[in-house]
Amino acid sequence: MADGKSCAKGFCDSSTHVDVKDYYSKVLKSTSDLKSNVCMTPTQPIPAFIRDALKKVHPEVTAKYYGCGLVVPECLEGCRILDLGSGSGRDCYMLSQLVGEKGHVTGIDMTEDQLKVAQTYVDYHMKEFGFKKPNVDFVQGYIESLTDAGLEKNSYDIIISNCVVNLSPDKKRVLSEAYSVLKDGGELYFSDVYSSARLTEEIKNHKVLWGECIGGALWWKDLLQLAEEVGFSPPRLVTAKIITIDNKELEALLGGFRFVSATYRLFKVPKGNTKSCQVIYNGDIRGVENSFPFDCQLTFKANEVVKVDGEMVSILTGTRFASSFTCQSPGGSCEPSGGKPESSVVDPFELADREDQQGPASTTGGCCSTKSGCC
Repeated sequence: MADGKSCAKGFCDSSTHVDVKDYYSKVLKSTSDLKSNVCMTPTQPIPAFIRDALKKVHPEVTAKYYGCGLVVPECLEGCRILDLGSGSGRDCYMLSQLVGEKGHVTGIDMTEDQLKVAQTYVDYHMKEFGFKKPNVDFVQGYIESLTDAGLEKNSYDIIISNCVVNLSPDKKRVLSEAYSVLKDGGELYFSDVYSSARLTEEIKNHKVLWGECIGGALWWKDLLQLAEEVGFSPPRLVTAKIITIDNKELEALLGGFRFVSATYRLFKVPKGNTKSCQVIYNGDIRGVENSFPFDCQLTFKANEVVKVDGEMVSILTGTRFASSFTCQSPGGSCEPSGGKPESSVVDPFELADREDQQGPASTTGGCCSTKSGCC
């Protein structure tokens, strides 16, 4: 179209989409073109099997990848995964190794130049991984319109996203579409940039700040509200890291706003379970055999009894984690919790500040860009 916009079965991109496409195809050619360090937050330690998977990704794919976190949820073998805003495909190719030949990874992105890079190396990676046929594919489309792009409802076990939701002008629609294509018991596990308060219109309308994943950052409390409205379980914070801009011109425009890179997990599970339960982690999930840090508040140690509230009971019994947890006694040991479960809400800025004072943690998180040196 003459104005640079395009449509896909009822959904037309906005001026924001056009600006983002231009930024990620014409302005950014590699990570060295970034004007802030939002996509280069120092990484935390990465498990060896994930590092090995990343090393097998083609150098051009890695060089043209931009993200603010390392999105690798647990228990992936055989799963169907969707990557929102897959870009050059780094996370897709890394995850395709972890799901194995019986699993499948789909990447969706609206930027044609990024998709060309990803699609160019499908055969290369399948040969590198020793797979007989591709278990990864890439679709051009919008994260606000997944079903219009041909993705089936109730068809994915897991959806991931790495520093992309903030680029959408309609976050609620993104979450709603993600909820629609997830299977019952599915998970949205994603890393993104959040602000300490709702941003001003001046900041939101600044093209460079938006392209750098700052101008579109959601106030973290608004994520909690949007998730509830869409139908997800309350977001559970996994990791958080304070972002420093390191660009005086951009810092001057941002005033007193703070930003954090945070990873959350949201589940599509039934609500209303108020029964607490004692559970035991069997220790059978790859990479977290001895200790499974489910989120920043809850860690399951293998073969130890842990009492969880009704919300966690629904998650542990209604998702892919069900076979990895058992009740303490035959028939279950669930009982009324005696009231509303304790809030699982954690301020990501408080967590990030606390962890900065304590030093780096052992869980995965932060960024994995070529400049950070962790890839």
